[in-house]
Amino acid sequence: MKKILEIYHKYEELINYVIVGGMTTLVSWIVYFGSVFAFLDAENAFQLQVANILSWVAGVAFAYVTNRIFVFRSKEKNILKEVLQFTGSRVSTLFLDMLVMFLMVTCMGIHDGISKIVSAVLVTIANYVLSKVFVFRKKE
Repeated sequence: MKKILEIYHKYEELINYVIVGGMTTLVSWIVYFGSVFAFLDAENAFQLQVANILSWVAGVAFAYVTNRIFVFRSKEKNILKEVLQFTGSRVSTLFLDMLVMFLMVTCMGIHDGISKIVSAVLVTIANYVLSKVFVFRKKE
């Protein structure tokens, strides 16, 4: 147990990011798949993107709060500035997500569930890098 705690403390930020990222992905997917199940058609290119954007908004809201508190433990006093930086970085990965979904589902005919998983992996990596480098960077 001591060894596990040592590993956790050594990689605490990354481990917490993976946990929070998993929860964020779950929130996003619940909104996405709930939308396409209840009222949107994933085979319609426009409605596919509407579902994607709805899931993005829910995921970003959840991710900002959890990343600020549990991952990066931000002490930034100017929350509006931080929210804008966070949202800006997530907008860039929204375009990555939309591009992957468009290419895989609309152009290549790959199932939207499989495409969403591929997109989530790419977006998660990009989000961590952008958050670490641009949004929650430690001040010296």
